[in-house]
Amino acid sequence: QKEESKGSESNVTMIKNYRTKIEDELADICNDILNVLDKHLIPSATMGESRVFYHKMMGDYHRYLAEFATGDKRKDAADQSLTAYKKASDVAITELPPTHPIRLGLALNFSVFYYEILNSPDRACHLAKQAFDDAIAELDTLSEESYKDSTLIMQLLRDNLTLWTSDMQG
Repeated sequence: QKEESKGSESNVTMIKNYRTKIEDELADICNDILNVLDKHLIPSATMGESRVFYHKMMGDYHRYLAEFATGDKRKDAADQSLTAYKKASDVAITELPPTHPIRLGLALNFSVFYYEILNSPDRACHLAKQAFDDAIAELDTLSEESYKDSTLIMQLLRDNLTLWTSDMQG
């Protein structure tokens, strides 16, 4: 937009072409990872922890695609991201404690998805707050090896909540 206002048409074309090239490369990388997850990792995952992690990754990489895609491609990526995050959440709720870093990381990324991609700050805040509150309630069950990871992610959840609620207030 800055270059367009300067009237520099050749720069605008060059920038747009470069942006398209970068977006195509990103899409290829995301699709390669999604393919490995879909064809190999998810089908062979048996433990709750790995199933949550791989479905979360599916959600993440579809979200990355949705961040720069437009039109139907954006909608498809967002729909697939939502489906993957929901699958991960279903498993996480039944198989991982609220303080588990993978469950907390899922809540963090899923809430960012609601906020950034679906433009739903209420849902984002609700999900982040629920995950934070559930983890706080069971803080005493936190294992020593995951203490640092879990508390760091809890801090990120709280930071996002603070930022998002201040944005919503004006």
